[in-house]
Amino acid sequence: MGLDAMKLTRLPLLGKIIIAIILGVIIGQFVPAIAVRMMNTFVGLFDQLLRFLIPLIIVGLVTPAIADVGDRAGKMLLITVVIAYAFTVFSGLFAYCFSTTLFPSFLDAGGMSQLEGESAAFPAYFEIKIPPLADVMTALVVSFMLGLGIAVFKSPTLKSGFDELKDIVVNTIEKVVIPILPFYIFGLFLDITAVGKVASVLSAFVAIVIIIFAMTLVLLLLQYSFAGIITHRNPLPLLRNMLPAYFTALGTSSSAATIPVTLKRAISNGVSEPVAGFVVPLCATIHLSGSTLKITSCAVGLMILLGMPFSFPMFLGFVMMLGVTMVAAPGVPGGAIMAALGVLSGVLGFDSQQQAMMITLYIAMDSFGTACNVTGDGAIALIIDKIHRSVLKAKNHDEDCKE
Repeated sequence: MGLDAMKLTRLPLLGKIIIAIILGVIIGQFVPAIAVRMMNTFVGLFDQLLRFLIPLIIVGLVTPAIADVGDRAGKMLLITVVIAYAFTVFSGLFAYCFSTTLFPSFLDAGGMSQLEGESAAFPAYFEIKIPPLADVMTALVVSFMLGLGIAVFKSPTLKSGFDELKDIVVNTIEKVVIPILPFYIFGLFLDITAVGKVASVLSAFVAIVIIIFAMTLVLLLLQYSFAGIITHRNPLPLLRNMLPAYFTALGTSSSAATIPVTLKRAISNGVSEPVAGFVVPLCATIHLSGSTLKITSCAVGLMILLGMPFSFPMFLGFVMMLGVTMVAAPGVPGGAIMAALGVLSGVLGFDSQQQAMMITLYIAMDSFGTACNVTGDGAIALIIDKIHRSVLKAKNHDEDCKE
């Protein structure tokens, strides 16, 4: 492998996606129809593979995640999980309200509604159907049932089996889906450029990215304002003290890699070391407010652009399901959006092309969401620490009264 090829393979996923989009836009302006049809054939095959994998991704990731959380049952764990889930659901509902208020002013409603029809000018040469083993809702219900069952009945054999299935699914995402993804995005933008819609698509994407970045900042202010009310402290210094964790996450795009910095900053905010040592690593797995905000906002934006009908009850169910699914997001680039594909198709009715657009938008903002996630972990740690101190104080008071 040459030096240039080695450098290319070491590029982060975002870099590969950007290169894929640029090449698709440039080449799509002069490439012959036969090449577009060949690429659309490849895109169609990958679509079928993705459809087949989605139920397996749900069962393989959600089941062990629910079983693992239930297996470690404890009061502090339960409180942390409930608060993290509440933060995540709030971020999704906040994103829906914010997006439905702002996006109509920036986006051309229905401006991309003709995109799929025009793409029929370059049909694939052939199709291979790969039917999934189950539909999305079946996979979700099975995951909840098995995960809770394993947790309640302490089934080590099933737990071990699903942990191994999780490893297989994660490796499939890392070794197959993620490496092919840039070629898939390239094929999508090659086709969009060939039918003359790339300018409207890219301008809409840029507007969505800018607005969502602003939304993550507002969300963090709201989270720390709530933590400030609970702890009776000024939220601005607390948030400012977490900036090293925010910028570390921007650079690494990894909640796990940022844990040492997040832990240190949480302790410097006055969180006790035992509480910080418990909450921060746990929330790196189960708290994904930033990811939920991005996915919800992108979904609203695309549905406006595509002229798809939506409503608050629809998105309420979507956010509630997404909050659970996010717990299962693996620690790989783009893992959250991969775990969310089932909910996007099952609840919102996104087809493969719409899912591809979601993936593109999500990866473009991956570091913003991760930074929002880990910074929000500090707010949760402050709340849990306050609860923990209050419980200890009450316990000591009761003991003093008994004496």
